[in-house]
Amino acid sequence: MTPRIEMKDVQKSFGAKHVLRGVNLSIAPGESMVIIGGSGTGKSVALKCVLGLIQPDAGQILVDGKPNTSGNRDEFLARFGMLFQGAALFDSVSVWENVAFRLRRGKQKLPKADAREIAIEKLRRVGLTPDVADLFPAELSGGMQKRVGLARAIASEPEIIFFDEPTTGLDPIMSGVINELVRELVTEIGATAMTITHDMTSVRAIADTVAMIHDGKIRWTGPIGDLDTSPDPYVDQFIHGRATGPIEAVR
Repeated sequence: MTPRIEMKDVQKSFGAKHVLRGVNLSIAPGESMVIIGGSGTGKSVALKCVLGLIQPDAGQILVDGKPNTSGNRDEFLARFGMLFQGAALFDSVSVWENVAFRLRRGKQKLPKADAREIAIEKLRRVGLTPDVADLFPAELSGGMQKRVGLARAIASEPEIIFFDEPTTGLDPIMSGVINELVRELVTEIGATAMTITHDMTSVRAIADTVAMIHDGKIRWTGPIGDLDTSPDPYVDQFIHGRATGPIEAVR
């Protein structure tokens, strides 16, 4: 089976700072892959390279066996959904307009009434009632904003969804709600998911497979069921939050 996303020896530096030092990663269609690692290890840069927002210095990134830089750029991006860290909603437009942003401006260019109807349905799917649709993001709690961001990510029923720290800034109960929604929606849509996080509760709730990145390289990858028995000392230290080990804590 051709991987949905494949990174081959991907390297990226910013000046003298080497962020990605040869990342090799394969994500199968319909798989939920979670990439773990500490701050500054290259998780976000890897995601942005897949999207084409950052061009790697070396290596290759393939989506369904084709380079992510080939073909029509708009058509390529239309295949993706994204839940940004902090939701990243547009403050100046209503909730439903946030959710329907791509539906009205992208390839589909749906009429306002149709786009609103789809937006309200997606809001329902993430547990928000229709009366929320005409509110503005500033009128919502952090948890509600995250749900709106999730509704926007799935509005066009993308083939691939990226989740950037989906539970950052949320209390444990709301984090659990978001984790369950992410898992349900990815399964329901049949999308391939790539999540970056350092929240181990999210990892266990969302992942089919896990990859750990450290110092710009993938240290370990495997099924979520094998995570706790991984022999890799970097993985063991990270998932148990130990201060001592091969990962040096910044003091």
